[in-house]
Amino acid sequence: MADLVAYNRAMARFSGVDYLLIDSLFSEQELLVRQTARKFVEDRVIPIIRDCFRDGRFPKELIPEFAQLGFLGANLEGYGCAGLSNVEYGLIMQEIERGDSGLRSFVSVQGALVMYPILTYGSAEQKDRWLPKMQSGQAIGCFGLTEPGFGSNPAGMQTRAKQDGDHWILNGEKTWITNGSVADVAIVWARTDDGIRGFLVEKGTPGFTTSDIHGKLSMRASVTSSLALSDCRVPASAMLPGAKGLKGPLSCLSQARYGIGWGVLGAAMDCYETARHYSIDRKQFDNRPIASHQLVQEKLAWMITEITKAQLLAIQAGRVKDQGKIDPAHISMLKRNNVAMALECARLSRDLLGANGIMDEYPIMRHMCNLETVKTYEGTDHIHALVIGERVTGVAAYK
Repeated sequence: MADLVAYNRAMARFSGVDYLLIDSLFSEQELLVRQTARKFVEDRVIPIIRDCFRDGRFPKELIPEFAQLGFLGANLEGYGCAGLSNVEYGLIMQEIERGDSGLRSFVSVQGALVMYPILTYGSAEQKDRWLPKMQSGQAIGCFGLTEPGFGSNPAGMQTRAKQDGDHWILNGEKTWITNGSVADVAIVWARTDDGIRGFLVEKGTPGFTTSDIHGKLSMRASVTSSLALSDCRVPASAMLPGAKGLKGPLSCLSQARYGIGWGVLGAAMDCYETARHYSIDRKQFDNRPIASHQLVQEKLAWMITEITKAQLLAIQAGRVKDQGKIDPAHISMLKRNNVAMALECARLSRDLLGANGIMDEYPIMRHMCNLETVKTYEGTDHIHALVIGERVTGVAAYK
C-alpha cells in the first residue's frame, strides 16, 4: 500500500519525458497542442481508464470531448477539421495513447482510416455528408479491410462486390474491425471485376450486420468487431470514386501507422515514469531505494535512451511528412521500431515493479497487453521488416 501511495503522489501530474531537450525541437504552437491533449488525458482519461479496461467498456462519453478539442481528423483540412500539422497530430496521438492505446485507436481510425479516405477519394457529396458529422463526433466510422483469412495479405481478400444496375451487391466478412458495432458508416473494401474498390456501407443497411469480439485480453477499452455482408445492396453513389486497387486502402493504413509511431511513445513514457518513480520510492536491502542498484539503473538507462531515439525518429518522420516527402517505407520503420521499443519498456517496467507490476492499480500490464495488439495490427513487425528490406535492397521478399 505504501508503494501505491508513493506512486500516486509522484504520478499525480505527468510532466513529460525529455532527456535530450527534445522540447526545444517543437514550436510554441506544437507545445500548446501537446499541453491541451495532455491536460485532457490527465483530467478525463486517467481517472476512468483502469475501470474501463477492467470492465471491457469503451468510454463513448468522451467522443464529444474528442470532437470539441479538434482531435478527430486533426491533421485534415476543411469540413470543420483543425488542419493541424502532422507533428501536432503526432503529439496528440502520443498523449492519448499515454492514456490508453484503445482510445488512440478510436481517434486514429476515425481520422486516418475513415475521414482521410473520404476526403482523399470520396465524391463531393460524400465529403459534404460525412466529414462535418465525423469531425464533430456526430457520426462514427470504421475501416473494413482485414478478413478472417487475410490480414497481412489484403490482396487475397474474398469480399466481393457485384454491380447490379445502379447498385452494388456486397458479400463477405471482415474481422478485427475497430469501432465496428458503434460505427454509423463502414468503409468496406471489396473485390470487383474492375479491381479492389471501397464502399460506404451505412449502419442498418439490409444484409449488413456487426458482432463484437469478446474475450479480449488486450484493447479492452476499445470496440472490436466483425462485419458480415450478405447480399448487402448499396447504391452506386456509395462507391469511393477516387480509390481503385490496393493503393487506396494501403494509403489509408500509412496515415494510421504514422499515428501509431507517435502514439506508442506515450505508452512507453507512462511505463518508464511509473518504473522510475517506483524504483526511487521502493526500499529494499538496508532500506535503500532499489534505484540505487546497478541492474535497476541499467534498465532505466535503456528505456530512456530508446524513448529518446524513438522521439527523434517520430519528429523527423513528422517533419518529412509535413514536407510531403514521406514514403510508406519510412512509416514502416517508425511503426516497427517504436512499437517494439514501447513493448520492451512495458516489459522492463513490469520487471522493476516486481509483483506489483501485474496489478491494475498501475498502468503497466494494461499498456503491455495493449501493445501486443499494436505490434500486430496495421502491419505486423515482420511485414514492416520486409517493407524496409525491400526499400534498401530493391527486392520484394514477400512476393
